[in-house]
Amino acid sequence: MYRVPMIRKELVAASAEPLILSLLARGESYGYAIIQEIKARSKDRLQWTDGMLYPVLHRMEHRGLIKSRWAESETGRKRKYYSLKKDGKTAMAKHHEQWSLVHSVLSGLKKEQHV
Repeated sequence: MYRVPMIRKELVAASAEPLILSLLARGESYGYAIIQEIKARSKDRLQWTDGMLYPVLHRMEHRGLIKSRWAESETGRKRKYYSLKKDGKTAMAKHHEQWSLVHSVLSGLKKEQHV
């Protein structure tokens, strides 16, 4: 059976904040939905857990990047919904700029290897 290779935990940790900010820029969400969205968008290669996600969300909230609110879901269950704050949008733009630079350098190095 073919196994999808997992991404190294250091890269998962480094990419968590920019990915969360980018998802929340699309609209508010709750923890489980964030985990499922990342899993789907990465084709199961990023496997986030509650134990990894919630500390990141709490740190981001403490830093003023996101805010949260408790609300009842369609099923009647209470959920904590997270949304982006103004400082979160600024942080997201900085993350995108930094990740674009890293991607550009890696792509350039890869092209040089194939020359």
